[in-house]
Amino acid sequence: MRQKLTLATAIFSLLFSCQLLAKPTAELTAAKQTGIALYNQYKMAPAIQYLTIAAKGGDAESQYYLAESIRNTKRYMTEEAQQWYEESANQNNIYAMIQLGRSGDNLCINMGNCPKSTKTPAQWLKGALDLTEPAAESGDPEAMYLMYELTLKDEWLEKSANSGHALAQYWMAIGTRQGDGFFLPWKRHEAVGNWLKLSAEGGYPPAMMEYAAFIYEDQGDLAVARHWIIEAAQKGYKSGISSYGAYSAHSPSLYDFPLDRIKGYALTSLLSELDGGGDVQVYVNETLPEIAEKMTSEEISEANEFAKNWKATHPPLSFFPDKLSR
Repeated sequence: MRQKLTLATAIFSLLFSCQLLAKPTAELTAAKQTGIALYNQYKMAPAIQYLTIAAKGGDAESQYYLAESIRNTKRYMTEEAQQWYEESANQNNIYAMIQLGRSGDNLCINMGNCPKSTKTPAQWLKGALDLTEPAAESGDPEAMYLMYELTLKDEWLEKSANSGHALAQYWMAIGTRQGDGFFLPWKRHEAVGNWLKLSAEGGYPPAMMEYAAFIYEDQGDLAVARHWIIEAAQKGYKSGISSYGAYSAHSPSLYDFPLDRIKGYALTSLLSELDGGGDVQVYVNETLPEIAEKMTSEEISEANEFAKNWKATHPPLSFFPDKLSR
């Protein structure tokens, strides 16, 4: 659902994107893009290297992702992470404010070594609320979702979902499937499918894969399910790439994908780039030889070229982690 741009929404968007600084240089922009892409692949060490360049250049979003990378690497709020969160929050980055507000629940509390902050967690949360609530009340879908994160009131999640925010729609589907709300059994199932469909149509890759599985389990139109797996792969989503590759190579044969071992080998081989996250490399090491043993050397060469072209024309591979990590 397309929203009318209100004054409050425009202000929120300005604050949120932190376009309060001078236009960044091409070098800083490239460092930011590379750093965020690496962060989304769970490659925290190289992400920190690139994000530090952009963060020192004053980019608030890079400062936020740098703080996230440091905190997730150390698994608690360090002095360096907090410094970068505060740099970002002082430019009105709502996400940074929320993470600083949540720092009262951090592991460093138990360790007794939390870094000192310029504000208390409660003050950071109040600042985030003061900036977010007016935009949410004026109909900004993302602001509504952030109000849910700030207040944990389900009504804000539902408002955000009904206003077209794909992430909120995804979490409405998950919550409904887990028992939230009051539904007749068949209506609950229908509601889950409807929310997943809306989120997929809104461009959220995890919802695309969930919706494809929903259709498959519901014995629905497999052509539609295939469409969403391909869409998720086109977005660079790890699960989309792995599924599209495996099903194209019939390793295994699901969703009635036509046999195409060249495409299957190519897409599976791309996953080697994700050696920094999860057990992806284990999967590649097991699956790629199974596909290759049924291919000629010429077909493998063609698959390698296919992979090269795919990488050049598609977004970087990503696990699509939640921006507000815990």
